[in-house]
Amino acid sequence: MIVADYFEDAPGKKFSDYGELTSTFDAEGCLAVARKYKIDGILTVGTDQPVLTCAKVADELGLPFFLDVETAKAVTHKKIMKRIFKENSIPSAEYRLLKEDFKEDELNGLRFPLVIKPLDSQGQRGVYKVCSLEQLKSFLPSVLSYSRENEILAEEFYESEEITLSGWVRDNTVHILTVTDRQTISNYPHIGICIAHHFPSKYLTKSFTEIKELTQKIVKAFRIKEGPIYFQMLISSQGIKVNEIACRIGGAYEDELIPVITGVDMLDMLINHAAGQSIDYSLLENYDLTKNKSYAAVQMIFTKPGIIGRMTSMDEIMALPGAIAGRFNYHEGSKVEEIQNATQRVGYMIFQGDSLADLSNKLKQAYSRLEIGDIDGNNMLIDLLNKQRVNLQ
Repeated sequence: MIVADYFEDAPGKKFSDYGELTSTFDAEGCLAVARKYKIDGILTVGTDQPVLTCAKVADELGLPFFLDVETAKAVTHKKIMKRIFKENSIPSAEYRLLKEDFKEDELNGLRFPLVIKPLDSQGQRGVYKVCSLEQLKSFLPSVLSYSRENEILAEEFYESEEITLSGWVRDNTVHILTVTDRQTISNYPHIGICIAHHFPSKYLTKSFTEIKELTQKIVKAFRIKEGPIYFQMLISSQGIKVNEIACRIGGAYEDELIPVITGVDMLDMLINHAAGQSIDYSLLENYDLTKNKSYAAVQMIFTKPGIIGRMTSMDEIMALPGAIAGRFNYHEGSKVEEIQNATQRVGYMIFQGDSLADLSNKLKQAYSRLEIGDIDGNNMLIDLLNKQRVNLQ
């Protein structure tokens, strides 16, 4: 196995046969690596932009991949994505594309506050909520710094809650596996920082038909014929709007959550396809989300800024009732920065319960056991259960 990453100490390199100091955003660089090792398959999990890299490498070398280059571009580039939304009457926030020297009248028809984003980044990098023209101009260079483009996306802020949909498309048919409530926090001007996913979504029962029809419409519009899907939607009393879509497994550890609560192992399916092996679709075909009685939550672990001096062993947390999986992304001695995006996640833990109340109790027990302190002995852990917009009783 070969792992490409621009970090020398990328975690995956510990488990790989070979590690290359190549960015997964660099399609030509990854193609050179692929040729160097004469690879048999290529894949990415939980990241947006490398989907396009994989499609380009697979296309050049004749390797199996679920998406062609055109579709991969459409689901990883927000300019194309928003255009397809508009052309196919897929509800989404009103937007404009702005260059650094944009004129004020280009914003005519948009109402502040706005959300500004890079067109081709991921993990909430370079995403800001701005409440004035002056703020927009101030943050625009920072947004561009996370992009390879010379323009950004500016869209109206939609006051709402978020849901995420994970599924698989087979022969143009959508199989929805999970719909979760995506819990977020803001550290203004940074917004939409994911702190948890709760399954099932509180909107599932009353909105499932609308969610399913919208998902089918998206799949048709983007010509997604095979493979994983991960859609983020915004939901309020004014209706559902699509935030972003991706053709990958979700980046909030869905590869570990979904097999436990559905029986369908999408990661195993991805690996088999990349290796040119057949996929057993029987569990996918027999699964029915509306009959799933599981309760589960993915909890992201965030801390205050500082240098970590001590941490409760994750093995101790995983020994608690209901624990499915967990890991720290940082270690003792690591410096944690102010929360801006997903890269400040200190770790995560996934728990399952027999009911909402049971799940809530297990999460509270986990947080009561978990301790993270700085080198001066001060508590660093942020108790995110109190910040979640869900009735965990």
